[in-house]
Amino acid sequence: MSEPIVIPPEALLPPPRNKWEREYRAFRRLLPELLKTYRGKYVAIHEERVIDSGDDRLELIFRVLPKVGGVSVHIGCVSEEPEPICRSGIRRNLHACRDIL
Repeated sequence: MSEPIVIPPEALLPPPRNKWEREYRAFRRLLPELLKTYRGKYVAIHEERVIDSGDDRLELIFRVLPKVGGVSVHIGCVSEEPEPICRSGIRRNLHACRDIL
């Protein structure tokens, strides 16, 4: 009997649709290693690697943007728990939009 072939889960995903999705996938892939050194901190992922980290998400964003320019990066909190979903509070009446179209 031969050894089973193990396919990593990310190999089963379609290619990333954009740069942000690529950086987000890199964050998820790197998370086990990041937990060892960055637990509880925010990290900025660019070109599939950590380029900066910090305790405050907003400060990290303002520090990273001048470094990378106007390209997508992923800023994520290194934690075993998923980040809470943030909502803007804006509600749209989609039925009203139908009248415009």
